[in-house]
Amino acid sequence: MRSTKTFSAVFANQSAAHDVLTFTASAAEILDFAVIDRAGRDNDGSLSGFQRPQIASHVRNIRDYLEQDDAVLPNPIVVAFLGGLTVVDRHDGGHCRVKIDTSTSKPGWVVDGQQRLTALSQASRGDFQLLVSAVVCRDEAELKRQFVLINSARPLPKSLIYELLPSMQGLSRKMGERALAAELTARLNFTEGSALKGLIHQHTNPDGVVKDTAIQKVIMNSVSDGAMRELLPEADGVERCYDLINEFYWAVRETFRGDWEGHKPKTSRLVHGAGIVAMGHVMELLAYFDKATKRDQFAIGLACLKPLTAWTQGEWDFGNGERRSWRGIQNVSSDIALLSDYIVREVRTDQRDRLWRTKMASEQTPVPAGSEQ
Repeated sequence: MRSTKTFSAVFANQSAAHDVLTFTASAAEILDFAVIDRAGRDNDGSLSGFQRPQIASHVRNIRDYLEQDDAVLPNPIVVAFLGGLTVVDRHDGGHCRVKIDTSTSKPGWVVDGQQRLTALSQASRGDFQLLVSAVVCRDEAELKRQFVLINSARPLPKSLIYELLPSMQGLSRKMGERALAAELTARLNFTEGSALKGLIHQHTNPDGVVKDTAIQKVIMNSVSDGAMRELLPEADGVERCYDLINEFYWAVRETFRGDWEGHKPKTSRLVHGAGIVAMGHVMELLAYFDKATKRDQFAIGLACLKPLTAWTQGEWDFGNGERRSWRGIQNVSSDIALLSDYIVREVRTDQRDRLWRTKMASEQTPVPAGSEQ
């Protein structure tokens, strides 16, 4: 049976591409035609939804306030529609009516105000009306774009914004690079066979131990001026970028197994932001000079660092009298630079030594059998 809700509304002349309207409705009425779609991951790792988690204490405080007779909520609930909303009876003064079809599904998504709406739905004020600002979007990508832009005035968790970026179009060059980094980070976190599967802390994976922003920094450095910059123009460039960083971190895990497995940033600087970003520079060095692309090739170049690092205990000896407890490395630019310079220098020295040994071995003239005196 067809179910249609009708509301008196006013429309605003804002964008030729969108209908923007305001009307009043109770919490129950809003929840009849709109959903709060919280961000999460499907079984295959695909991102679904976009809202941050519900904050119980915040909802409880709003609910307690709304129980008062003189409570007001002047800020509107913003709801985006991909269809299901029809504007009728437009008048020159901006008045109109909206019809919302809920016969098959809820056509609206709450873009802003989920905590207020949830709080009111739990309160005993069934007659309390909220202002609803409705915007009709062209497609889901436009809906997510509006969500990010509307919420940019109030800080959203960066982790959530970054996870949403890959599904958006029309981004600036800088944001485009961040979107690529976010896409590769999500693949590393949710793809079977990934060295980092389930280990990256994201909005949709709060149990991860490696910060998503650290992995994204490694990727963005590489895209800006490293191996990935050379790979991206290829037809399968994104796939090759994923393979490169995945193979590298498999080599890191296997080379420093005792410093990686079961650790958190507080117990190992290898999975700490500083260690992740610093090791990214090693990946670039090995990819460029050793032409490493596979984990066994990366492992050859990483081996020299095993006796020279203090990821979980002891001290770092950076030379020139600079020593630091393993806990003394923090996720600040100066410490990341200090650590990066040190391990890159040691790997570069090892590369020169290996090149020299290879050259000397090739120049050795074999002594014919039986010629010794």
